[in-house]
Amino acid sequence: MSRFNHYNKITTRGYVYRVLAAIGAIATLVFFMPRGNQLKFEFKEGKPWNYPAFIARENFPILKSEELLQHEHDSLMRLYRPIYEMDTETEERLVMNFKKAFEDEMRPATSYSYRNHIVERLRRIYQAGILSTDDYEQLKANQTKGIVISVQNMGSTHSLNELFTPKTAYRLLMHEEDTTRYQRGVLQHCNLSRFLEPNLKYDKERSLSQLENLEKQLVRYSGEVVAGQKIIDHGDIVDEKAYNILHSMQVHQEGRKRSASEQISQLGGQILYAAILVVCLLVFFNQFRSDYLQRPRTVMLLLLLTLVFPLLTYTMVKHHFLSVYLIPYCILPIFLRVFLDSRTAFITHLTSVLLSAMALTSIFEFIIVQCVAGLTAIYALKELSQRSELFRAVVLVTLASLLCHFCFELLRLSMLTSGEYDYGTYIYIIVNGVFLLISYLLLFPFERLFRFTSLVTLVELSNTNNEILRRLSEEAPGTFQHSMQVANLAAEVANAIGAKSQLVRTGALYHDIGKLSAPVFFTENQNGVNPHDNLSYVKSAQIIISHVKKGLELAEKHRLPDVIQQFIATHHGTSKAKYFYIKYKNENPLLQVDESFFTYPGPNPSTVEQAILMMADAVEAASRSLPEYTEESIGGLVGKIVDSQVAEGYFAQCPITFHDIDLAKQVLTQKLMTIYHTRISYPTLETAKQ
Repeated sequence: MSRFNHYNKITTRGYVYRVLAAIGAIATLVFFMPRGNQLKFEFKEGKPWNYPAFIARENFPILKSEELLQHEHDSLMRLYRPIYEMDTETEERLVMNFKKAFEDEMRPATSYSYRNHIVERLRRIYQAGILSTDDYEQLKANQTKGIVISVQNMGSTHSLNELFTPKTAYRLLMHEEDTTRYQRGVLQHCNLSRFLEPNLKYDKERSLSQLENLEKQLVRYSGEVVAGQKIIDHGDIVDEKAYNILHSMQVHQEGRKRSASEQISQLGGQILYAAILVVCLLVFFNQFRSDYLQRPRTVMLLLLLTLVFPLLTYTMVKHHFLSVYLIPYCILPIFLRVFLDSRTAFITHLTSVLLSAMALTSIFEFIIVQCVAGLTAIYALKELSQRSELFRAVVLVTLASLLCHFCFELLRLSMLTSGEYDYGTYIYIIVNGVFLLISYLLLFPFERLFRFTSLVTLVELSNTNNEILRRLSEEAPGTFQHSMQVANLAAEVANAIGAKSQLVRTGALYHDIGKLSAPVFFTENQNGVNPHDNLSYVKSAQIIISHVKKGLELAEKHRLPDVIQQFIATHHGTSKAKYFYIKYKNENPLLQVDESFFTYPGPNPSTVEQAILMMADAVEAASRSLPEYTEESIGGLVGKIVDSQVAEGYFAQCPITFHDIDLAKQVLTQKLMTIYHTRISYPTLETAKQ
């Protein structure tokens, strides 16, 4: 059983909240999970097949390759002839316009032989057909060999060379071989371009219908795969034929409409998969860290970090956006390692990775790479007190991911068979490492949002130049020195029993800041004058006890983290101000004592670190009153104080063991002996007798 596991009684409301949180997490995951008829394999032509032997589960047609389809399509397109409708009225209208213009403008200077000659050529041109310049250029750009000219629903095929545009028709009119009879100057004077207009109009509906009929003749399949047929075996090279079959399977699955039973089956599988992982994570916390489940902020942090990466993965896969190796999954173990503990970090990271893998194809490789990266992050980031430690961890995580992916390439033999490297994934992993550095920037907002305290913050708070500690050193120097000694003692004990040394050191520095409200009432700050001599024992006890309340008020004013405020509240627990309590009882033996006047408000320590501070604080303060400093006297004092605290039940609510307490007593004794060691007396130099 974990030392941190607290089996407090859970109310019905607590159970309801836990169940609702689990259901909400499962529903969110399932809602964003990609669904559809997708073949969960990645393959490339010329590369080995890295999966077990693939056997078709149903019949499906084999698509022709894109090159073959394009070739056949181009062959059919050579037969395509767009349809143009000839407007006979255009010819008659413009010929009549020419005859009228000839009579009005050209007679009597021009003979009728010119008129008959031009009319003949106009009719010949219009009967061949005139296309607009845009249509003609478009047909040439499309490499169309010819068109179908429809006259009164009777069609005939003509090549482009047989057709005219207004420009080429005008050239024909002006080109005259019999120059003796028809002079070019006379023809130019007739201004014949005004009698040339396109008489061929594109018939879009009939042309598209003809094009569809041609495309229907295109056969897109080259065969069929029957259910039970083996397509490819493990380790085989994906050749052109196998690639076409696997690609055909993908297209078939994506285009096939799933039945209601298939949809229900897929949805049920996703719900069950998500439920298993979420329940396993909850079981872990219930068995080993149930204290986390009793903190709403911790539950919110765990849910957020567990869900955000699967949701990002599902979104990227759904929209086919780059690669999931860009997602910095190791931010999760880094944050949980900093805020919580390493075992929680790994279990939560593993759960998040398994949930993310649900949407991927190369599931095994993805899980292994991310698990190795997560373990590397946890091992490399023992503590985060400097930025260089995060940079070192990120470098190690990136190198571990690159090496792991390289191992899979070796296993696939892809480099040996083709000599090609998967450079894309390597680049994604390197960019992922850059993204991981963002985690340092996110630490502060996460601390504020979820009210956690990172080691970086603790190191910053332990700087004695901070306002409160500077005030303490100036206004209550004795208390400041006492706090420094307690911090050193408590940190040594924490290191010895495996607790958080930086946390208890920082808590010790601030545990007595409440004495700033009245420094002279505490013996370490007095200089011969004791103001308690003029006060009653009850009043004196109340002043001494109030330094806890004053300390909490000062901590709240300066926005010290909750974890530091807990040290202020618990460093005396529910003990008594014994000096004044005993004095009062001795002088008033017959009176009933109201012990609440002499009792600290508490609560008692609830963590190992708080218990360490309580022991170190009491021992350091009492050690100043020893008449002599020997191993026996110091050891006796430490044993007496710590055993008294245990006997009075101050450590009953914190996960500290008797073995930890014994180690703490040994460390405290050794450190106090070092602090109060006796120096040897130096001999005096005697002068020689004369």
